[in-house]
Amino acid sequence: MESIHPLAFKAAEGALCAADQGKYWEMHARLFANQRALAPDDLVAHAQALGLDKAAFARCLESGQKAATVRQDLSDGEKAGITGTPTFFLGLTDGAGGPVKIVNTIKGAQPFASFKTAIDGMLTNAGR
Repeated sequence: MESIHPLAFKAAEGALCAADQGKYWEMHARLFANQRALAPDDLVAHAQALGLDKAAFARCLESGQKAATVRQDLSDGEKAGITGTPTFFLGLTDGAGGPVKIVNTIKGAQPFASFKTAIDGMLTNAGR
């Protein structure tokens, strides 16, 4: 993914650095709303706009301390068969708290009707 989105890796680190200050989802939303502004200086500016401690955020980002987590997430995604974003896994449980069984995968941005059809089919086949 880095070859397609060279700034995305550092942006992911930035979201995790924001999480350290309780603002992961706010940073997540801001990054998606400003996809042309993901350079490290932009990330610090986003953090400041969200009211984060700018110095602490910059230290976290510059240190690379979140890189291993991002790399592990990428590896986990690859193992799960994710080749692009977005990817959605639809699954069922046994109702007794057992693990989720993946039944269908939807790749790419799809309309609501695609999800409805997939979910309705999955539930019908499961007898629900």
